[in-house]
Amino acid sequence: MLSKFQIAVDNARKLFFGANKTQGSSSPFTQCSSLSSSADMVEHQFSSSKVQALYELCKSTFSPSGLPPSSSAAVQKISSLLDSIGPADVGLKEETSDDDRGHGMFGLQRLSRVAKWSQPITYIDVYECDSFTMCIFCFPTSSVIPLHDHPGMTVFSKVLYGSLHVKAYDWVEPAVLSKTKDGFPSALTERLAKFAVDKVLTAPCVTSVLYPNAGGNLHCFTALTPCAVLDILTPTYNEQAGRKCTYYHDYPDSKLSAASGVEVKDGGTEEYAWLSEIETPEDLYMRPGQYTGPAIRE
Repeated sequence: MLSKFQIAVDNARKLFFGANKTQGSSSPFTQCSSLSSSADMVEHQFSSSKVQALYELCKSTFSPSGLPPSSSAAVQKISSLLDSIGPADVGLKEETSDDDRGHGMFGLQRLSRVAKWSQPITYIDVYECDSFTMCIFCFPTSSVIPLHDHPGMTVFSKVLYGSLHVKAYDWVEPAVLSKTKDGFPSALTERLAKFAVDKVLTAPCVTSVLYPNAGGNLHCFTALTPCAVLDILTPTYNEQAGRKCTYYHDYPDSKLSAASGVEVKDGGTEEYAWLSEIETPEDLYMRPGQYTGPAIRE
């Protein structure tokens, strides 16, 4: 069964980009604005768009299997371009705590105080192909994307505006599964992960990058203020290819019980947690949004 995250992505694609988007069909929302008075202005829009430049760089860098083996220079180049992108470059305006939580840029009427706290995270599909996904998440204050993984994937995240708390882990390798005090496998399957990230990202800030086995591949986002994040994921989520989005609950175990059988390194300064797979959280409230930034020319 698809997660709510994946369903939201599919709904966004069906509503705004059409069923044949990945085959090159265009969308009415990715056409040039009718305000453009000439073909030259349209051409200028494409050529000067940072989003177009980002698309072209990603297209020339990524393959359906993700980053190339020697990827450090490619990561730096993409990160540098992302660092230069702000809300206006992708058709957003910065929201404040007084704006309708997650709704300000969509022109909806102001909601009651009670309704504001229940507003969804908005997922905006910018571009997707077999090699990578470009998307934006718009968070109301206090909204959360629970702890989840990115199997075999590299993810670039750029906070466009606002403040976001990030907590992240990486799996301990080789895999360590929980055991009872007697040393037998636990009835509840838990896998050991190492604490990787615990920080607040406030725009403007540099791009964060996570990798298949490092950098906090399993992360949780909590919005401290209204905020938006531009993500590039490579390769894309694909359940048939073994890249399913899975959610987890974490149980911190900084000292590690003797039954774990883990050799503590670095003088015992590292922190750990047991992660248990869970169903998609019922309170994950996400909706598709419309991309209103510069069109991408394929």
